[in-house]
Amino acid sequence: MKIGVMLPLGAGDGADGGMPGWKDIRAVAEAAERSGLDSVWLADHFLYRDPAGQTYGMHDSWTLLSALAAVTSRVELGNMVLCASFRDPGLTAKMAATLDEVSGGRLTLGVGAGWHDPEYETFGLPTDHRVGRFAEWLEIVARLVRGETVTYEGTYYTVRDANLDPAPPHRIPILVAGKRPRMMQLTAEWADSWNTAWYGAPTVTVEERLETLRQAVETAGKPAGSVAATVGIIVRDPDQPVHDPSGQSIPVQELPAAVAGYQNLGVEHLIISPEPMTPRTVELIAKAKR
Repeated sequence: MKIGVMLPLGAGDGADGGMPGWKDIRAVAEAAERSGLDSVWLADHFLYRDPAGQTYGMHDSWTLLSALAAVTSRVELGNMVLCASFRDPGLTAKMAATLDEVSGGRLTLGVGAGWHDPEYETFGLPTDHRVGRFAEWLEIVARLVRGETVTYEGTYYTVRDANLDPAPPHRIPILVAGKRPRMMQLTAEWADSWNTAWYGAPTVTVEERLETLRQAVETAGKPAGSVAATVGIIVRDPDQPVHDPSGQSIPVQELPAAVAGYQNLGVEHLIISPEPMTPRTVELIAKAKR
């Protein structure tokens, strides 16, 4: 089973609880590469506004992912997950093809329909029919990155004789995050992998989510296991202050047992959100998984 880590992106993710800079993000990614982990991931948001109204700023994830592709050489790279509403499907496919070239084939294109209304409203994006918009967007993106010339006339997106030139040098895997029935249907139709998050040790809820994936793949007439299961969990350094409001996190000492449990469930890639997001926590995670 592959093990990856989320990287700091916005306010609250920095080592001091503030906004991480490029050097901080790079340091965590380099710690993952140096310590033998398999992948690094970035969330994708303009901002986050909590229920009390406090707003947390974010860096642009795709710019950072491109920079990370140039300063790493081994770890896989991905978004957890890219919000379809933020970028036109043709632009997204073009960016993915170019980043795949820069990274030497290490990109997983993680995508989702989006969910956080405040960032939509702040930047003037429509919040209606998010899954309907995503369905059109995903088909266009998937067909483009898989080498098709695409003509598509939808309710929300239109392309005519669109293709990627230059074509991506590798087959770019697509990961979809979602849990509702229509999202699971789209996952089974277009994705190479699927993600559910955020958890600690394996639970009945995780097993139920994995069963929804199995059923969606079966309903789509695809072979069992044709869409790989990935799971996001939160792992904390017990010697540092805890900032996990979900209460789902596990101490790093419990990671080996959790890894074994997820392997038994057929999970192929575990994506860990380290708490805190520092090179030290990443190194502890890498040591614990060996």
